[in-house]
Amino acid sequence: MTVKDIGPEPQSFDLESATLENTNYRAVAWSGRYLQLTLMSIPVGEDIGLEAHPETDQFLRLDAGRGRVQMGPTKDQLHVDQEVEDGWAILVPAGTWHNVTNIGDEPLRLYTVYAPVHHASGKVQATASDAQHDEQSGTDEPPSWSVQPAQQPPDGHA
Repeated sequence: MTVKDIGPEPQSFDLESATLENTNYRAVAWSGRYLQLTLMSIPVGEDIGLEAHPETDQFLRLDAGRGRVQMGPTKDQLHVDQEVEDGWAILVPAGTWHNVTNIGDEPLRLYTVYAPVHHASGKVQATASDAQHDEQSGTDEPPSWSVQPAQQPPDGHA
């Protein structure tokens, strides 16, 4: 199943099937004015990477695999350390350092809702390295129709 990001237009699709079929590290499935939906696939033994989004809340839901989520107020104080699996939700308040690691024996399939929009509309990144490159090169910016905070500090990465 391929989902095309049609921007801030009404959209509907089978989210669970799309999440389970996604093999890309990250694929933006829908970008609205105030929030965004991405599909993710984290390979065995890999992780999202320790990060913090100062002005972005996140909701993540696992649809396949097993993971370990770590969260906290600083990159050195990750007081939440929880194993998660299919059906679990992870709620990340803005500014919280967080990481999700695949500790299972299959790809970790999940989707993420960002508010406000965090990535370029329709952006597909096959690997975490591609995502890092796009962020560093400035080719993964939110679309102009999205509503962004007036002063948005840069994301933190460990």
